[in-house]
Amino acid sequence: QVQLAESGGGLAQAGGSLRLSCAASGNTIRAYNMAWFRQAPGKEREFVAVIRRSGGITNYADSVKGRFTISRDSASNAVYLQMNSQDPEDAAVYYCAEGQQSTSALGEGGMYHTWGQGNQVTVTT
Repeated sequence: QVQLAESGGGLAQAGGSLRLSCAASGNTIRAYNMAWFRQAPGKEREFVAVIRRSGGITNYADSVKGRFTISRDSASNAVYLQMNSQDPEDAAVYYCAEGQQSTSALGEGGMYHTWGQGNQVTVTT
């Protein structure tokens, strides 16, 4: 059974940093598109970043581009999201997700078949 276990959320000050981790079990992450989404209270879930199964190419939402970095480590079979220069607008529950969809659907949450449990990120001013 495939499972994604997230860790690393918590409290950060505005301008600070946090790193989220997503450890996969039951499969090999390099075979999948691995993404991060987030959902803030009262808002819809939104795409944050993805690292593609093909070539490890990364894509980011405009709101996090230049501040967040997604990466993966084959040895630990995990995906990471380094979040720098955090803004209160970044506060949300962050989810990692796994999929095998085409490039055109990388930002569509419905195309990912496995999700982590979610991890709260709070940013204070």
